[in-house]
Amino acid sequence: MSENEAEFLKRIREIFRLEAQEHLQTISMGLIELEREPEPDRWAELIEELFRETHSLKGAARSVDQRDVEGLCQPMESAFAALKRGEIGFSLGMSDLFLQAVDHISQLVESDGEPILATKDQTREELIRQLESAAEGQEPEPPAQKAPEPLETAAKSTGETAKPADAASEQKSVAPELPPSPAPGSPSPSPPRQQGAQGQPAPALGASVRIPTDQLDPLLLQAEEMIAAKLAASQRVADLRVVQQGLDNWETESGRWSERQTAYAPKESYTRLSALQYQVKAVGDSLSQDQRTLRRMVDDHLETMKRVLMLPVGTMVDLLPKVVRDLSRDQGKLADLIIEGREIEIDKRILEGLKDPLIHLIRNCIDHGLLKPEEREAQNKPPQGTIRLSFTTLDSRQVEVAIEDDGEGIDLDKVKKAAVGKNLISAEKAAELDHREALQLIFLSGLSTSPLITDLSGRGLGMAIVRQHVEKLGGELFVDSKKQEGTSFRLRLPMTLATFRGILVRVGEQQFLLPTVNTLRVFRVSPEEVKTVENQKTIRMEGEVLSLVNLGACLGIPERGGISSPQIDGSGQEEQADYMPVLVLASSGRRIAFGVDQVLDEQQVLLKSLGRQLVRVRNIAGAAVLGSGRVTLVLNPSDLMASALRVKQGPEAPAEKEAPETRRILVADDSITARTLIKNILQTVGYQVTTAVDGMDALTHARSEEFDLVVSDVDMPRMNGFEFTAKLRADPKLAELPVVLVTALGSREDRERGIETGANAYIVKSSFDQSNLLDVIRKLL
Repeated sequence: MSENEAEFLKRIREIFRLEAQEHLQTISMGLIELEREPEPDRWAELIEELFRETHSLKGAARSVDQRDVEGLCQPMESAFAALKRGEIGFSLGMSDLFLQAVDHISQLVESDGEPILATKDQTREELIRQLESAAEGQEPEPPAQKAPEPLETAAKSTGETAKPADAASEQKSVAPELPPSPAPGSPSPSPPRQQGAQGQPAPALGASVRIPTDQLDPLLLQAEEMIAAKLAASQRVADLRVVQQGLDNWETESGRWSERQTAYAPKESYTRLSALQYQVKAVGDSLSQDQRTLRRMVDDHLETMKRVLMLPVGTMVDLLPKVVRDLSRDQGKLADLIIEGREIEIDKRILEGLKDPLIHLIRNCIDHGLLKPEEREAQNKPPQGTIRLSFTTLDSRQVEVAIEDDGEGIDLDKVKKAAVGKNLISAEKAAELDHREALQLIFLSGLSTSPLITDLSGRGLGMAIVRQHVEKLGGELFVDSKKQEGTSFRLRLPMTLATFRGILVRVGEQQFLLPTVNTLRVFRVSPEEVKTVENQKTIRMEGEVLSLVNLGACLGIPERGGISSPQIDGSGQEEQADYMPVLVLASSGRRIAFGVDQVLDEQQVLLKSLGRQLVRVRNIAGAAVLGSGRVTLVLNPSDLMASALRVKQGPEAPAEKEAPETRRILVADDSITARTLIKNILQTVGYQVTTAVDGMDALTHARSEEFDLVVSDVDMPRMNGFEFTAKLRADPKLAELPVVLVTALGSREDRERGIETGANAYIVKSSFDQSNLLDVIRKLL
């Protein structure tokens, strides 16, 4: 094969991959909608759509010689054809089978034609056999229980890959590729459907082109870099106006001098001065006109580029219904995901950054919020829970994302107890917290109310990660919950990351930018307005008492001058000496007033990161270049809130260093390979390890020696891991010994049995890795 032929084959396979993922996502969404038992007309429409999508996928696979994909599509198409003709009925088991086939096809597509191993629970041949049987009217066999996949893997199985599943999220496109030619005698497939902005049909073929976003991103960055040129031009205009004002002042003074000393007035100098003044004014006028033109061009170009990379929310959220279906069914629950606002367009970078927080929140709704059908019915609720995901534009710059469930709500007593138990808060402080303050505890890293650590929950990191991601995007996160009614999370995010508006302030000799979106109000306070409450300075704003903290103290800058130091405002005029400029910031439901030395201006700038060497710096969100060329740090409001609390509480006493302690761990596994692997992992990080060949041997060791933790397999001879754990919990001396079960048994029933026997953590070997095990052990110790 020549180099040109190889390059062509690579391009055509990439086109096929994108088209295939479009078809697979449409099939997945159609099957999930069928499970909801739609009206007859809609049911027939969905079956027709599924048939055509499968047929088109089969033809596309044939055109690039993807025989494995074609072989699976053929019996799927036959089954949809039988459904279409009314020869067979649709069932939940059939939907399960179709979705398993979709998952397997997705893996085949991502393998780029290379052979891959079949999934553990269904070989390709078995899938084909069951699909052929389903097409003949036989009810598919129940799928075997399998270990829950990590969410990243689950997302891939729905059609999401390292690049977004929907072609619209990977390529800014409104014109589909031409579909492959159908087989002779087969019905003509309909072209893949694409939608443009606001859900409108895409323009006709030829009105647009496919452009990969990795080619568009540099264009947007270049447009954003032009902001610095615009700011510099504005600064030059301002500088020239200062020169012109000086010349005007000179002319005025010279005129007064010439009136007093007419005989000695150098008339030639006045003439030259007037000419110079005229030239400066002419240049200033021209520069002002150029600056206005440049500003308009930069703003228009930037807005156009932002619209190019604004994508409908649906390109990201359409994979979520299947994620909800898989996660809820794995836990023996029923959940329906309702999505509103799919047509709203948001910056591609915001959508990409929002994906992980949404999956975490939805998982939290299923794992902690929704009960099993029989438990919901006992509370007079429908057996199927509802999760509502809605997107709403607040204004031209902000969007609100709401995730609500109708589950149990957050048990605040349990949350407080868990926080006290993890030494995250004192019992006295927990008792003083009101409803809103107690809800904020769920965002503390390390806090979890789950009775068992599994691959999906129990580590206490999920909600902390959600808040971190949201704040990194420049947004805010709010939570509300009512017992037995449900929980709602609201995320307020910017619609684009292209530009940043900030308030420029001075603290000492340094300048900083504070996000305008987090600034509620800017005003001045006099010494009489500052009151001291419990050794903390406070002020009142619209009847609300707010803590007043010096911004310099939060940033570690020595305070100079105090509240009575004279201030200079943006116009160069001296302010009243006994007033302090104050900015009220809001973040994560809190409001705090920060005192500064001077409020200079509000500017639109380009926010830049600090680079890989400074990925995370407390209180700092990034940097920006001002029109003067000065580099200024942009402050992080969320970090400032935490720093303000530390300033209020005073410096913490240095903690006494504890002598290192070697922890002893007992490992029980009948496999010598598994025992050796786990032993080496634990010994490498400093743990002292004793091994046992089964549960009986491990119980003997546990009763005769002292251990800090047990890691045990489940499926062992003589005494399995469940029985071993139960024996430990029945022994008063060993009842509190932490137990981690590491096993290949990943079904819901096995995990529930692990909870019943008293295990503290349950790790499935299919998702087992070194860091996973060590993370769980550190948490339990």
